[in-house]
Amino acid sequence: MAFSLPPLPYDTGALASQGMCQETLELHHGKHHQAYVTALNGLIESKGLQGKSLEQIVAEAGKQGADGLPVLNQAGQHWNHILFWQVMSPKGGGDKLPGALQAKIEQDLGGLAQFKEAFKQAGATQFGSGWCWLIVGPDGKLKVTKTPNGANPISTGEGTPILGCDVWEHSYYLDFRNRRPDYLQNFLDKLVNWEAVNTFLQQGGMKSGQSA
Repeated sequence: MAFSLPPLPYDTGALASQGMCQETLELHHGKHHQAYVTALNGLIESKGLQGKSLEQIVAEAGKQGADGLPVLNQAGQHWNHILFWQVMSPKGGGDKLPGALQAKIEQDLGGLAQFKEAFKQAGATQFGSGWCWLIVGPDGKLKVTKTPNGANPISTGEGTPILGCDVWEHSYYLDFRNRRPDYLQNFLDKLVNWEAVNTFLQQGGMKSGQSA
């Protein structure tokens, strides 16, 4: 088997009215994400990845330090983007969350407003390229965190992501130029698919369904 680029769950122009233009999605999904998939497929044989799930590859590469980076940079980004596309929606955003997710955020993070501030802070302060995350930690509690480059909380062992936002510049530069905080605010206000986030909470995370 080989890894593949999953189709977007919406049209490339579907998020334009919510701050993510068609050109951004076409370049980000069709060029950037595809490049990670292609590069990862080129590593399957030489790195002995045959038969391993994408999640397994990410976790193992994260434990290998610098030696694991060639694989993690591609596998991590492939996994990260599969999640990213699913946690956005043309009908996303707003402050009305599914009950289970709402209750969990209130219990663990002090409420939706506190979560949003922590999430925006994590994304805005990630130096250079990377991601900000809402994860379920090993203790079962929600936590906001961030990772550099292609890493994610699976690779660092921090927990299981249920929401992630890409803060690489190619994610937002066409729409927001260098205003990353505005991009993060828009992501939360207009793009997040809270139903998908709630589903991942209930299911114990996203399963990519992909393997080498």
